[in-house]
Amino acid sequence: MANIATEIPSLKLNDGNTIPLLSFGTGTAWYKSSNDTKVDRKLIETIKTAIKMGYYHLDAAEIYGTELEVGVAISESKVEREKLFVTTKVSNGIKDIPKAFQASLEKLKLDYVDLYLIHAPFFAESDAELQTAWAAMEQIHQSGKAKSIGVSNYFPKHLEATLKTATIVPSINQIEYHPYLQHSDLIAFHKKHKIATAAYAALTSVTKAKPGPIDGYMNVLAEKYYVSEGEIALRWCIDQGIVAVTTSGKEARLSDYLRATTFKLTPKEVQDIAERGEGKHYRGFWQAKFDANDRS
Repeated sequence: MANIATEIPSLKLNDGNTIPLLSFGTGTAWYKSSNDTKVDRKLIETIKTAIKMGYYHLDAAEIYGTELEVGVAISESKVEREKLFVTTKVSNGIKDIPKAFQASLEKLKLDYVDLYLIHAPFFAESDAELQTAWAAMEQIHQSGKAKSIGVSNYFPKHLEATLKTATIVPSINQIEYHPYLQHSDLIAFHKKHKIATAAYAALTSVTKAKPGPIDGYMNVLAEKYYVSEGEIALRWCIDQGIVAVTTSGKEARLSDYLRATTFKLTPKEVQDIAERGEGKHYRGFWQAKFDANDRS
């Protein structure tokens, strides 16, 4: 297990707030079905461990069913609220965002969140529905209870529709992002409008998408920097100014992931990973929404 004292770097958002570039996520392996009301004590203890290790950015969501555990862990950790960056997302409650947001705050036991996201755009059957939802998000931001607001799983067409009537540009778009799903057009759109990118499933290329064309090169880089391929994958995001969301139930693995903060890839190495990654396409989430060969 690594003993890492390096602070996780941050990124300034378009609203002036800063977000840590490495986040502890409470989805995927921690996901609970809507009828599972049991409190997950293991998750609470893991979050407390993560906080103690320096993971101050906690990523939650209404649909994960884990906001309660995040709230308990924050309370029990006794950490100063100002040190934390808490993200959560609305999905099931999209038809009444203010009500859903208040329910999330109560589960989290917080007076505010640092970042509130619309979890996905697929609820909308028209541009007007996207615009109405975003107007509700803007009201929450103006209340001061969400310091930053953004979206998740949006594509250029969703962002274009939202921006037509927005008074606040989304601060960030959290998407599946890794060398085998690079969303070149979407990332270009983000940069044009100063929308930050967050990556979930950042480890996909070195885990469930193996084998692939980056395998050998990732191994070479791991040996060069004395880290694992997973830490190379996380650093690849960080060196592009992209927030990497990851998780684990193992303290040793969480400790090792922090090694991604102790080195930097060269610009050429970042580019080389990207170029090799174009040799394969892999989408781990929302497959039903896309053609098998759709790289958007």
